[in-house]
Amino acid sequence: MTQVSFQGERGAYSEAAAKNYFQEEIETIPCQTFSNVIENTQNKTKYGIIPVENSIEGSVGESYDALFSLEVNVIGETYFRIEHCLIGTGKIEEIDSVYSHPQALGQCRKFIEKNNFKTIPTYDTAGSVEIIKKLDKKNCACIASRSASEIHEIPIIAENISNNPNNYTRFLIIGEKNTEPSGKDKTSIIFSIKHEPGSLFKIIEKFHNESINLTKIESRPTKLSVWEYNFFVDFEGHREEPQIKNMLKNLKEETTFLKILGSYASAKVN
Repeated sequence: MTQVSFQGERGAYSEAAAKNYFQEEIETIPCQTFSNVIENTQNKTKYGIIPVENSIEGSVGESYDALFSLEVNVIGETYFRIEHCLIGTGKIEEIDSVYSHPQALGQCRKFIEKNNFKTIPTYDTAGSVEIIKKLDKKNCACIASRSASEIHEIPIIAENISNNPNNYTRFLIIGEKNTEPSGKDKTSIIFSIKHEPGSLFKIIEKFHNESINLTKIESRPTKLSVWEYNFFVDFEGHREEPQIKNMLKNLKEETTFLKILGSYASAKVN
């Protein structure tokens, strides 16, 4: 059976997204951190899945930092709808504290503020249900999925509590093998540049000269030097296409570091 590593506990959105992507019976393997997911995929399981951005709260910085050490490939992507629930044993008027992952807390900020809840960040949405179960206090609740509620047998107090009902998270699928061109592909890369005027412009110009459409650009601190950044870029096309090969060759001349994370079929928001 295909094994897929994910971050969090049983009932996490990453686990649900993995099952939705593979559309077959898989064995999901929980990991504590995104770095653990990548390590596990490289050493034990065939595949892994990590969230990289949300339609409400934006990029998941920790995931991008973990991708820097990726030694396998990004082989796919999926957009998964996030439907948050308030979970706990008390009534809504009894609750004063709510636990969840910082991304989930941000995605439900309006609901939290409306009810004057104190927020307590945790490492995972599904893991926060486990915390609530152990605390066994009516004034404490958490934000997680319906699946997490069912697994841990803690009731749902309120459903659909996101700031916006169109709440989607983009996940990347990682694995060992490179994917073949599908005709509608996307490529993800990481690069760093010299800390001098015009450096980023020269990179953007390479894409423009080859008429390659950038779909995302994200900067993250290098953690090595102050005010220096790694850039994570997604663009249309497959690394095996002559036009993309030529552009990547030209990029190497303007970057101090360049890593191709992978090329994969573009996904649609369902």
